[in-house]
Amino acid sequence: QVQLVESGGGSVQAGGSLRLSCLVSGDTLSTYDDNICMGWFRQAPGKTRESVGTIYSPRGSTYYADSVKGRFTISQDNGKNTLYLQMDRLKPEDTAMYYCAAYLGALYCEGRETFAFWGQGTQVTVSS
Repeated sequence: QVQLVESGGGSVQAGGSLRLSCLVSGDTLSTYDDNICMGWFRQAPGKTRESVGTIYSPRGSTYYADSVKGRFTISQDNGKNTLYLQMDRLKPEDTAMYYCAAYLGALYCEGRETFAFWGQGTQVTVSS
């Protein structure tokens, strides 16, 4: 099984920055021949879950939702099995629980919303 653990959430003022991390572990990930799609999602109070963006391991291709494009950056450290979400120029609308997710052997990644493994989430609160 694959385990995902998010960290780095907190409370910041509008215009501030946060960096979220997602630690990936499990013996399945020790195999190198899978195309891995990883994504960040968020769910604000009273709203449905929405995709923030994805990154596809074959070439490191990234995709971002229009609401965060230009402000958020997804990256990964394969050596340490860690996924990152750098969030800059944060807005109150970014307040949500943030989740990371993984899908092994993915044939596509951009726009993907179905993932096999999910983390427990980390809270991000942006005040004005």
